[in-house]
Amino acid sequence: MGQAGCKRLSQALFDYKTEKYVIAKNKKVGLLYRLLQVSILTYLVATTALEVMRYSRGFFPPIYEAFPEQLPPPGLEPPVQGLWKGGKDSESIPNAVCYEDSDCPLGEPVMTGNGVRTGRCLQSGNMQRGTCEIFAWCPVETKSRPEKPLLGKAEDFTIYIKNFIRFPKFNFSKTNVPDTKDRDFLKSCRFDPKNPYCPIFRLGSVVSWTGSNFQEIALQGGVIGIQIEWDCDLDKAPSECNPRYHFSRLDSRIPGNSVSSGYNFSWAQRGSQERNKWLEGSFFCDLVLIYFIKKSHFYRNKKYEEARSVTLLSQRPEGSGHAGNGKVNVEQLRDLQTVEA
Repeated sequence: MGQAGCKRLSQALFDYKTEKYVIAKNKKVGLLYRLLQVSILTYLVATTALEVMRYSRGFFPPIYEAFPEQLPPPGLEPPVQGLWKGGKDSESIPNAVCYEDSDCPLGEPVMTGNGVRTGRCLQSGNMQRGTCEIFAWCPVETKSRPEKPLLGKAEDFTIYIKNFIRFPKFNFSKTNVPDTKDRDFLKSCRFDPKNPYCPIFRLGSVVSWTGSNFQEIALQGGVIGIQIEWDCDLDKAPSECNPRYHFSRLDSRIPGNSVSSGYNFSWAQRGSQERNKWLEGSFFCDLVLIYFIKKSHFYRNKKYEEARSVTLLSQRPEGSGHAGNGKVNVEQLRDLQTVEA
């Protein structure tokens, strides 16, 4: 690397970036920004008003719950839940059975249930016995198992697994995907022990290689581990370095194990929605200002300005556009948009 390259590297190493606020006198972008602000503010006010109207019908403490999200996508979307007053406790929950409204104290949380009681006893038909009405996320989750497999016909679904290894000391790398220009290769190939360089795995075959029954897993669920082993002797040819796959069942296979059956993935969302909306509005207006309008180049140069020391100007050779006496006039500073450091 030459002296010029070392100089540029040292200058880039000690660069410091700071925020700069530019007031753009552009009516179109300003109007767009205010419209976004008003829209977001109107949405927040309307949402708050609806929540106040809902809670004004009866006092109930907030229900805290994690946001349901299936991981990884694509997956089965669970029923959309919302806060409702009208759910019923299950009779299997202790103290859920009631005979009159006094058996369901208003605002009392159901410790082993799904929400708080509304003070009403819901009875079916002419039966004197009922269950307490609750204010909760509805529909409530149930642990009942389906009678038929939800994924019973998914045996022919496929999984794409791409794996890399690299030994940087020996400059050696390899992947489980063959180096081919055939665009239809991944559409037609299927993995089997004799064809380890096809990354497309049939779901039913993967389950069978673990010694399990697919219909059983489709009904109750399960966890399967796929281990890819690369045991390579780098003194030999690269063709001798091949992946070996091991398939195993990781979850318990105890029959009737209803206590720990099923898998639930949740993602907690904690009050960042409103803040994100404001940031998205400003970010969108910045994109319009510096990329899409006619004078975008002008605003972009104003927003991202490079500051240099004025002493650098006096170090230029004569004939570069200013007097060679080391003096810098005001007009040159204005044209170059430099800032005295």
